[in-house]
Amino acid sequence: MRETGPGGARMKAPLGLVLAGGEGRRLGGADKALVPLAGRPLLAHVLARFEPQVEGCAVSANGDPSRFAGWGLPVLADAAPGGQGPLAGVLAGLDWAAAEGAEMLVTVAVDTPFLPPDLVPRLILAAEDMAVPLAVAAAPLGGELRRHPACALWPVALREDLRAALRQGTRKLGGWAAEMGARQAFFASGEAAFFNVNRPEDLARAEAMLSA
Repeated sequence: MRETGPGGARMKAPLGLVLAGGEGRRLGGADKALVPLAGRPLLAHVLARFEPQVEGCAVSANGDPSRFAGWGLPVLADAAPGGQGPLAGVLAGLDWAAAEGAEMLVTVAVDTPFLPPDLVPRLILAAEDMAVPLAVAAAPLGGELRRHPACALWPVALREDLRAALRQGTRKLGGWAAEMGARQAFFASGEAAFFNVNRPEDLARAEAMLSA
């Protein structure tokens, strides 16, 4: 069983979820998870960095799940249709994690191919003494500290709170995390680690970053 922990501490690693439900409008409506970067889909780049850090992994995406068949991972659709955003994906992940007997879930975005290799242990460290551990990644960008709530540690214990929040119209990932008292896990090299591929020029920059 894979274990992880900061400072040599040993604990069962959480389950992982790749949020891949975005519509990719700025990439011409492409399925972001399957957009090629250096000859491999974005999802492959994310999984290469993320899977070693978690106990098991799933993909959050609506539509035909067979497009992810090559990865052999569970594909979780939102429980309710209607464009509820990434929070609905987090809820689907928490329900899956609960069914698997897990206590924590870490999410990442499918358009972040340079995730830090210590993302999960540092999220756990940030939340280690919380009764209900909840932490989001934060990193400097343009001289300011920017939160990356798609890259976060979520406790399974909050899934009913999230279900109720979605019913009440909550849609903002970062807003709900902050409301629940999320802490920040700081990453000094975050401008590169959390680089998002949103537009064709971002894809070109990511290609250049890989080449360098």
